[in-house]
Amino acid sequence: MRTIDGLVVATEPGFDPESVGLTVASARDRRRSPAAFGAVLAAAQDAFTLLAEGFAPDAVVVAVPPGVDVAGPIVVVHELRAHRGRVAVFPRTFVELGEGAHLTVVEHFVSPEGAALACPVTELEIAPQADLAYHSIQEFGRSAWQLGYLASRIGREGSLRSFAAAFGGGYARLCTHSTLAGEGATSELLAAYFGDGTQVQDMRTFQEHAAPRTRSNLIFKGAVDDAARSVYSGLIHIHKGARKSDASQTNRNLVLSDAAHADSVPNLDIEENDVRCSHASAVGPVDRAQRFYLESRGLPPEVAERLILLGFFDDLFARAPEPGVARYLRGVVAQRLSGANLAGTPEGLAR
Repeated sequence: MRTIDGLVVATEPGFDPESVGLTVASARDRRRSPAAFGAVLAAAQDAFTLLAEGFAPDAVVVAVPPGVDVAGPIVVVHELRAHRGRVAVFPRTFVELGEGAHLTVVEHFVSPEGAALACPVTELEIAPQADLAYHSIQEFGRSAWQLGYLASRIGREGSLRSFAAAFGGGYARLCTHSTLAGEGATSELLAAYFGDGTQVQDMRTFQEHAAPRTRSNLIFKGAVDDAARSVYSGLIHIHKGARKSDASQTNRNLVLSDAAHADSVPNLDIEENDVRCSHASAVGPVDRAQRFYLESRGLPPEVAERLILLGFFDDLFARAPEPGVARYLRGVVAQRLSGANLAGTPEGLAR
């Protein structure tokens, strides 16, 4: 599927969706829009999501009937052109899984160079015992700004496996709000981000445990070089009555130059007993001992540092639900590092 400045221009998923009862459509076709459209967002709104609701010209709608296992991934490419004088665009996606359904979705956000503001909003409605693997890859041009929102609601014994990658934009913010609404619901929230030049990568997360015996695991990793900056702010909220919930939050950052900066602010809000909750954060340079070990094996310093950085992200990429996404992201990071302060690495060592 493909959108241009928020308008759906192609809805071919690569197979016949009607054969399994799958809906892949534009929200302009109101006959095919699910009744729950907008319901997830209504529980977690801010000023920019309200703007998106008011100005979004269209939306990608994907609905999977109960019990259906969709074999291939649904890929949605959002292209930002800001043509005809538009400087703000509002891409929107709604994904709904029926009870016991299974689906993989990949959203890719791209743009040429040029000043623009993108406010993408994605809603994920996951019914009881359904499983969704979701991927978001942001590669906007350096002059674009992003204020993005990813909201999910997971029903009883349902599961969400989410992977976000942020590499583009001059300033790029992504708010991830995951609500575990049904007993036994689980979520795994993973993200990788990289900034160089004067980029700012801003990641904000909210893990909301609203039911008992729910489990969430969050791991975000980032690196900044040159005069770039990253900001991570996360909150785990255990509601009253959400007994035996298990929540973890981990944020790790590598700072590659003296002018770069990374902030990490994890938070907990616990209103119930008999729960397990943890958070961890780290900000620092490349480990000198690791670099020395590789240099003692004959690798030049820039090659050693590049391999360490690739390894820093690689264990996260290995956990991406879709293997094709992992392969693509490894290539993106290797290319970015080859143009950073670590230039000169033989290409074969990045593979």
